[in-house]
Amino acid sequence: MRLFKVGAFLAAAALLSGCAIMPIVSRNAGNLFRTPDPVANKIKQPVRTDARLAVLWVGHATCLVQMDDRFILTDPVLTATVGQLAQRLVEPGIEAKAIPPIDAVLISHNHADHLSLGSLEMIEPKIRHLVMPRGGLTYLTDFSFDAFELGTWESWEEKDSLKITAVPAKHVGFRYGVDNAWTDDAFTGYVVEYHGLRVFFGGDTAYDEFAFVETARRFPNLDVALLPIAPAEPREFMRRTHIGPEEAVQVFLDLGAKVVVPIHRDTFVNSTDERGVALARFLAEAKAKNLPEGSVAVLDFGQQKILVPKAPPPPAD
Repeated sequence: MRLFKVGAFLAAAALLSGCAIMPIVSRNAGNLFRTPDPVANKIKQPVRTDARLAVLWVGHATCLVQMDDRFILTDPVLTATVGQLAQRLVEPGIEAKAIPPIDAVLISHNHADHLSLGSLEMIEPKIRHLVMPRGGLTYLTDFSFDAFELGTWESWEEKDSLKITAVPAKHVGFRYGVDNAWTDDAFTGYVVEYHGLRVFFGGDTAYDEFAFVETARRFPNLDVALLPIAPAEPREFMRRTHIGPEEAVQVFLDLGAKVVVPIHRDTFVNSTDERGVALARFLAEAKAKNLPEGSVAVLDFGQQKILVPKAPPPPAD
């Protein structure tokens, strides 16, 4: 077992204290040590031969994205807890053994519910590349895969045209609280491009109109935006680092993406939200803003949706 456990309790405490720990604990005391809800009929073969673009929501900010023959995994958290303290409310939507080889893992920031070293250990042989924000490599232990950092608007590209660009986010980058002084820009979103497909992953972020509009200007015609919609409450505190459900709808409009997948909800106790409320508020705001039919793809834990199907072969002569 690697020495990533050092400071794990402090990591969880930092995660919770950053979200007003006392109201959260008192509101969710019954959930802190419960057994996670099971996910029935987990997908055992997520590779879709009928898809150009597909998304499987594993839970929280973890999505398995298929772009033709390439696979991207966002902020993988497959462990039963984060920081060995915060218990999952729902099991991961896919087993680690069912995850296919991953071309790139995207890490948005260093919080224990986004950078899970235990989860990376579970799938280490499957990972080709891991991308982190500036300062992220400080927290990575002795893994065998290729890992590197990207600053805002910096890109990494393979010869066969898989391209990953770090895009602006507004959050905090510390992991243990005391490291905040040297992690003031250790957070990011990403745009992944491959074969004409474009995927936006928001990580964790507060609302910043300029950042999202500028991302849309540089990356028009985004096929999908994977957007956090929670924590929603307490709003006066959360708005500094997290978009809420209503703001997430506005971010989707700012980005000009074709489809939004609402993520970062109902998986861990890290707010005073009731389960399901953030999604209900998001859908109500989407209706109020008259989002086009089919532009919102709500996924349950472990559910996979094809967003761009593969064109059928031409008919035989």
